[in-house]
Amino acid sequence: MATRASDESMREAAKRDRDADVVIITGLSGSGRTQVMHVFEDMGYFCIDNLPTGLILQIANAVGVGSGAGRHLAVTCDLRSQDLFGNLTHTLAELSERDLSYKVIFLDAANEVLIRRYNENRRRHPIAREGEILSDAIARERAGLSDTRRLADLVIDTSNMLASELRTLIRGEFAELSDQQLLEVHVFSFGFKHGMPVEADLLIDVRFLPNPFWDPQMRPLTGNDPMVRDFVIEHPVTEQFLVAWKQLLDVVVPGYIAEGKSRVSIAIGCTGGQHRSVAIANATADYLKAEQYRVALSHRDLSLANVRND
Repeated sequence: MATRASDESMREAAKRDRDADVVIITGLSGSGRTQVMHVFEDMGYFCIDNLPTGLILQIANAVGVGSGAGRHLAVTCDLRSQDLFGNLTHTLAELSERDLSYKVIFLDAANEVLIRRYNENRRRHPIAREGEILSDAIARERAGLSDTRRLADLVIDTSNMLASELRTLIRGEFAELSDQQLLEVHVFSFGFKHGMPVEADLLIDVRFLPNPFWDPQMRPLTGNDPMVRDFVIEHPVTEQFLVAWKQLLDVVVPGYIAEGKSRVSIAIGCTGGQHRSVAIANATADYLKAEQYRVALSHRDLSLANVRND
């Protein structure tokens, strides 16, 4: 009997240590539950806000959690669900019976911080009764969540945390991918004569580089063609530029990660978007891929160029 109990305990421990199939986010209103939900959404979790605890298993089955498809579920639950502690305890038992791993995150913050946040965003506290002052609603919610807090695998006090710090913490605890792999980087070329891009986070003008357009042999080609690529990339001016450009990327892109961005657009422009910008965009994408970033590459204005089709 003791051996069987020990084996069950070991299986339960192993199940809880692996990547969570289901993450349940709860805690005080105003403590950052929605921000945490957005982080899980960026990490590819199927996310539902304000889900009654009794529906968690049903939703997990519906979206294929635990089916081998690699799906994960993140939900927020709050005190508006009747008997949150009792229902959550029952739901966690159901998840264990189905061999689904789970983690419970409880978000907390000091009363004065919660009051300040609600005063700043001018929102009504979700469980406040008619005529009830904010501090009383917070105190009542805190008392109602005291048992639920003890179920948590991770308790986070967000009182003195920046939003970026909270995102970094959650990613560090739950992300299966590295920070580089979580960030989606869109690198694209464009031509200034066709208009400035409005969606770029980072824009570089490469019109100072030698222009293949003035060579009749390269004029009908693009930066994707080896002749043009080599002309642009192997020029001494470009070689010097690429050293500085890569150093800038090594500072700027990790900085975007630290700020919690999930997507960054890098625009590289020349006059027509045909030669120089295409070659440099390709080189930029190759460099970022080698640094383990998820990179999407496109050439916005290449279809507008007068190119030779062999």
